[in-house]
This record gives sequence, structure tokens and C-alpha cells, in this order.
Amino acid sequence: MITITESAQEYLAELLSKQDCEGIAVRIFILDAGTPKAETCISFCRPGESQESDELRTYPAFNAYLEARSIPFLKDATVDYSKDAMGGQLTIKAPNSRLPQVNDDSSIEDRVNYVLYNEINPGLASHGGVVTLEEIFEDSVAILKFGGGCQGCGMVDVTLKEGVEKTLLEQIPQLTEVRDITDHSQTENAYFK
Repeated sequence: MITITESAQEYLAELLSKQDCEGIAVRIFILDAGTPKAETCISFCRPGESQESDELRTYPAFNAYLEARSIPFLKDATVDYSKDAMGGQLTIKAPNSRLPQVNDDSSIEDRVNYVLYNEINPGLASHGGVVTLEEIFEDSVAILKFGGGCQGCGMVDVTLKEGVEKTLLEQIPQLTEVRDITDHSQTENAYFK
């Protein structure tokens, strides 16, 4: 699991003590886990801000909450602090944060991202395009956004209906619909105009 070095613990404890908030902790999570865009984050977590599903880790001077969805991606992660001439730097290394880890128990978001990044985007890349998940609406509707050569492309409706939507609905039966929220009025990078 995740390791927070002694120097990082001291640094985080000092930061938390300056917040003037009884019971403040840190929360560790990964945005876009299992995708090339994965970003590991540490934030302040005031009392009541943690999620019920978070895993609590107790350290000598503070508590840390780990987001449940992020835990598989935090395996072998390290939080470290190194002093330098400018003061110091907190670093987070999470070598598994970008590796897809999808199974039948994975959330719909994780499964949609897996299909987009591993099956759909490689094909769109040949046209300079990309599609990303913006949100899951009403637990079964995937809201997507196209970019690059797909934004403003004259064939984006065909790409959405015959490619992206068809693939997602076949592979993720919990999805009922796929919607595009891209502003396609911007056509300067479009593959087909």
C-alpha cells in the first residue's frame, strides 16, 4: 500500500497544525485513476469531509483518509518530502496510478475510462482525436467530450453512434446512453470539415 515517509509525515503534520482546525486530516486520492491522465492528489480533509467508504490510516501526528476507488492504484505509492535551497518539496510517486485495473466490481467510471483509453482513443488518435469521460449522469448515462481532430468534425455523429456508443454499450451493460457535450462549432482542428 502507500508509504508516507517520516520526513513527509513531519511536513504534513506541520502544514495541518497551521490550519487552525481541530481534527483536520489529509485525504489521498487519484483523479482519472487507471488512465494516462491519472493524477495523485493530497488535500486537506476537515472533519465531516471524508467519505464513508474512505479507508482511515492513523499516523503519530495526523490521520489520512484514502479514497476507496483509489486504493488499488495506490499500491507501492510513496509520499516523500525533501528539503532543498528553496525550502523543500513534497513528492508523490504512484507507479500503479495509470495502470488499468478493471474488473466486474470496478465502478462504471473506471470501466468507461478503461474502454475509452485502451480501445477507442487509439483509433481516434490516427485522426488526431480524443474522447474523454466528463461524468456519469443518473448512474447510467456516460457524458463524453471530444477533442483534437474530433472537435467540430463533420463525421463526429457517426463516430459517436457507430463507434464509441456501440462499443461502450456492448462492453458495459449498466450504461443506457452515451451523450456528447462537445462544442462542435470550433472546427479549426477538425479532421473532416
